[in-house]
Amino acid sequence: NSVHVSKLLSKELQEYLEAVVMASTFPEEAYRKMDSLAGRLVQNLRKLTKVIQDSRSEQDNANMISGLRKYDEMMEQYVPVLMAMGRILWERESYQSLQELFEQSAEFCGEHDVWKLNMAHAFFMQENNYESAIEYYEMIVNRVNILETAAIVLANLCVSHIMTYKNEEAEELMRMIEKEEEEINALQDPSKQALHLCIVNLVIGTLYCSKRNFDFGISRVIKSLEPFEKKLNSDTWFYAKRCFLALAEQSAKQILIFKDESKNELINFLESVEIGGKNASVGQVGDDATDL
Repeated sequence: NSVHVSKLLSKELQEYLEAVVMASTFPEEAYRKMDSLAGRLVQNLRKLTKVIQDSRSEQDNANMISGLRKYDEMMEQYVPVLMAMGRILWERESYQSLQELFEQSAEFCGEHDVWKLNMAHAFFMQENNYESAIEYYEMIVNRVNILETAAIVLANLCVSHIMTYKNEEAEELMRMIEKEEEEINALQDPSKQALHLCIVNLVIGTLYCSKRNFDFGISRVIKSLEPFEKKLNSDTWFYAKRCFLALAEQSAKQILIFKDESKNELINFLESVEIGGKNASVGQVGDDATDL
């Protein structure tokens, strides 16, 4: 009902929702609408920035506090629009354009955790800018309570270290994750299924498989699922089996050599999984997707 919509939703929110709905069928037009909306929100942010600066210089605390509150509210409108624009570029795999989009918004969003996270993802996906990805991932990694950081962030950070030949940093990070998971397991809290290290190893194993180093990659994937009673479920198996299928495809085409030792390790693993998989849980690993 258009009457109720106009009463209950702001004009900006209406435009945002319309553009998000449109994005799946008309992404170019949706992006144009979001860009126009983002431009107006940026103008409002600039005006509020001036109000805050003037209030600070005039020592008008009441007006400054009011300006800061309005600025935060405007940011909460702007960031979702920016991320929606980013999602369109992400789905096109236009990662360089995504980086440029976020760089344009750094003036306002540079300290926002969602912005930092997705800037890191943009660098990571370009596969030639891992140093920059490390810089931004490090900003959001909680090294005091490492498991409070999303598993995919830790996995991508480890991969970035490996790709820049900083294996020691990746190993140190994995040791920190392992130590904290062991502490959780010691508490024997069944409600906390620690899968961070599993996901990190899965991502690293997948990386090596994608580089056709199946001997090390498959071994890492197998390691990621041990012990099966804690790490094997429908979601972790979904990602692990893609590496096994890739190996099967390459083997069928006879375009790789898979060592006998690795073959035996894989056979033993699959036989164990067949037994352990009967009691595997069916559920979802924590939502570690990007905010894009």
